[in-house]
Amino acid sequence: MTMLLEEIVQSVELWLKLIKKPQPYVDPNLDPVLLVPGIAGSILNAVDDENGTEERVWVRILGADYKFRTKLWSRFDPSTGKTVSLDPKARIVVPEGRYGLEAIDALDPDMVIGQECVYYFHDMIVEFTKWGFQEGKTLFGFGYDFRQSNRLQETLDRLAEKLEAVYNAAGGKKINIITHSMGGLLVKCFMCLHTDVFEKYVKNWIAIAAPFQGAPGYITSTFLNGMSFVDGWEQNFFISKWSMHQLLIECPSVYELMACLDFHWEHIPLLEMWRQRLDGDGNSQIILESYPLAESVEIFKEALSSNTVNYNGEDLPLPFNMEILKWANETRKIISRAKVPPQVKFYNIYGINLETPHSVCYGNEEIPVTDLRQLRYFQPNYVCVDGDGTVPAESAKADGLNAAARVGVPGEHRGILCEHHVFRILKCWLKADHDPFYNPLNDYVILPTAFEMEKHKDKGVEVTSLKEEWEIISQDQDHDHDDKVAADERPMVSSISVSDVGAEACATVTVHPQNEGKQHVELNALSVSVDA
Repeated sequence: MTMLLEEIVQSVELWLKLIKKPQPYVDPNLDPVLLVPGIAGSILNAVDDENGTEERVWVRILGADYKFRTKLWSRFDPSTGKTVSLDPKARIVVPEGRYGLEAIDALDPDMVIGQECVYYFHDMIVEFTKWGFQEGKTLFGFGYDFRQSNRLQETLDRLAEKLEAVYNAAGGKKINIITHSMGGLLVKCFMCLHTDVFEKYVKNWIAIAAPFQGAPGYITSTFLNGMSFVDGWEQNFFISKWSMHQLLIECPSVYELMACLDFHWEHIPLLEMWRQRLDGDGNSQIILESYPLAESVEIFKEALSSNTVNYNGEDLPLPFNMEILKWANETRKIISRAKVPPQVKFYNIYGINLETPHSVCYGNEEIPVTDLRQLRYFQPNYVCVDGDGTVPAESAKADGLNAAARVGVPGEHRGILCEHHVFRILKCWLKADHDPFYNPLNDYVILPTAFEMEKHKDKGVEVTSLKEEWEIISQDQDHDHDDKVAADERPMVSSISVSDVGAEACATVTVHPQNEGKQHVELNALSVSVDA
């Protein structure tokens, strides 16, 4: 009878949940958060100034390449520092729905199958909502035209207005800015050029996977081969690498991601090529030529000297743009002067444990490069270093700022935004986690793996047995040490017992030695109580 009643109650509870959706948890004590994406991390819409129509041009799957070429392809204007769409009627805007979050959540909201490939801050927004953040009260987004320079005044003015609006919406609470990738360079520019505004409204700045000293291998191959925003089968329906190349070659933001010339790299990033040359005796030989950062520019210039884009039936020259390079070098100087105001705390999370392009090599001994203008048809080979697959850890760590903490997290450049390790760190720094013992610098996870409980009652005596197991997973995985411990040590066993009037309980805890970064813990408990 009891089981039947329990099933009825459970069915009613499920029915009630379907009728009335539970209200989300809201923590009124949280400080506001502003999320700032990196390159290609904002939805962009094109407004036709003649008829006022507006359509999404980035990101979209249906008709993606055509809309991209007709609405987003652009030319740089050195007099203003702005890149302007080739279509004179198209004005690029960022949607402001959901307090700015619409533009940085899922970049193609219409995509049904495989939408996770165009998620940007989606998982983080969902997670923050679980912690008690509320859209429009304590959670906001700042999307921007990522084609533009990180010091374009128009973008910086919009960011200043956004900070003021968030501050007011949150009732005068200072803001936690969380940036990803190039968003870190944008905020660093803003912090340098608008220090007073930054200091007035910002409490903490957390940079994730920021290319503070550039992304050498990734940008080098982007200039010569283009880039893909998505991988896998979705790429067949998306924007081609060369269409993306023809956009990025006129984007100041991309030039600002080149490897920093003044940074003291552990290993200098190189552009390498196998070339056919004549020796002193006139004999042909294949040699490997290496070009450091400054000399790589000459290769870019020659390789792209005949590059053109066909727009409305007209071929427009699109070489490596030295005017943009000059602008980008000035941006780098500004970024290098940035200082964190004393009242603001800065934190840095960077990706590790992935092979990350650092130097790039074209051709080989069998197929050398004979014409630099054909480099776009060569598959680049990379010399890799540790990082997140896009930004070397060496670059991301070198923020040049007074940091409260720097933490390396295993993860891919964009995928790091949905890493639970990152969520735990953010929860601590944002004070959304009230566990005073959590230390993100020495991170570990406790996962429950088993739970069993049995009760038995006979002649006034109730016996309850409980078994529970956990896995403690830490980032400190010294496998050689693990193997030695496994061979030399036995499990550690501890016991405890407690008693009260008419009841007694005892428990045994067994902690097994760590093996491959995991430590198994078992609890076995037994309690006996007698009816009074």
